[in-house]
Amino acid sequence: MLDINEIMKIIPQRAPFLMIDRVETYEPGKSCVAYKNVCINEPHFKGHFPSQPIMPGVLIVEALAQAGAVAILSKEENKGKNALFGGIDKLKFKKQVVPGDVLKLEVNIIKEKGPIGVGEAVAYVDGKVAAKGELTFAVV
Repeated sequence: MLDINEIMKIIPQRAPFLMIDRVETYEPGKSCVAYKNVCINEPHFKGHFPSQPIMPGVLIVEALAQAGAVAILSKEENKGKNALFGGIDKLKFKKQVVPGDVLKLEVNIIKEKGPIGVGEAVAYVDGKVAAKGELTFAVV
């Protein structure tokens, strides 16, 4: 398991844009299972939406991407680099994510050629799919 300090040694994101709180397991270049505790005091909830706070879908995708970045940037040859979005494909939102939820983020790297790769990404809340799709990344 990795805590927040160990995560920050692998990926470059920092508060307020670091979207994962802990990593349960990871295999460099292959997979990552991470968690995000969704808290009402996060700044986006002031405007999205004040009377019915819902985590923006783009931030759910960003959390998934950061979990994928842990998998890909933990490879020895990628240490100190960054993983950028190259594309998002087949992404579907299945469930609203609200304050108090714990997002379980699972990413499996399914293809990699040179600096470009694709990860299958699924976000769960209470065992139910909240979002899933494929994320393409470029390591720079």
